[in-house]
Amino acid sequence: FGVIAQKAGLSPFEIGGMSLLVFAGSAQFIGVSMLSSGAGFFSIVLATFTINLRHLLMSSALAMYMRSVNRSWLGLFAYGVTDESFALNMARFRAGSWGRNQALAVNHVSNAAWVVSTVAGGYGGSFIPQRAFGIDYALIAMLLCLLVFQLRDRLHALVAIISGASAVLISLVVAGNAHVMIASVIGATLGLLLRGKHPHTTERTK
Repeated sequence: FGVIAQKAGLSPFEIGGMSLLVFAGSAQFIGVSMLSSGAGFFSIVLATFTINLRHLLMSSALAMYMRSVNRSWLGLFAYGVTDESFALNMARFRAGSWGRNQALAVNHVSNAAWVVSTVAGGYGGSFIPQRAFGIDYALIAMLLCLLVFQLRDRLHALVAIISGASAVLISLVVAGNAHVMIASVIGATLGLLLRGKHPHTTERTK
C-alpha cells in the first residue's frame, strides 16, 4: 500500500496518518485509487464506509467471545479488527486456545506493523517502477490466502464458491462496492441455513 500511495502523490506522513486513522487495507487501496482519479472527499468516505460494512459481519462473529467486556476495552479491540486479525483470532478462538488479551495483542501488533510498513513503503516507493513486481495484485493475493486458511470443510468451500459467484453476478447490476456486502450476507445466510440442516458438516473433512 505504501508504494502505491506514494505513486498516487501521498507523502510518507500522509500515508502513516491514513494507516493509523483508517487501518483498513482494502479501503485504503480504494481510497488512494479514488484520490488518483480526482474523486471528491464525500465519495471517498462513502466508498470506504461501504467496503468496510463487512466489519459488521466479522464483529458479529467475534461478539460471542467478547461477552461481559466493558465498552472501553471493546472500543480498543474493535479498532484493530481487520480481515487478517479476524481470521487468526477466529481460528484460535475456535480451537479453544485463545484469550481476549491475546486477541487484543494480535490486533494492535498488526496495526503497528501496518503503520510502520506502509510508511516504509512510502519512502521506498520512489525507487520502485510504477508497475513493478505485480504490486497492484498484492491485496488480492493476501485475501485469497486468508480465504484458503478459512476453508475447513466442504461447507466452507461451498459457501465461498457461492459467495464469490454472487459477488460477480451482483456487480454486473449493482454500482459501486455494494456487491461485496450483499454477497457476504448471502454467503453468511446460506452457511447458517446449511449448518442448521447438516450440523455434522462443520466438522473438518478427513
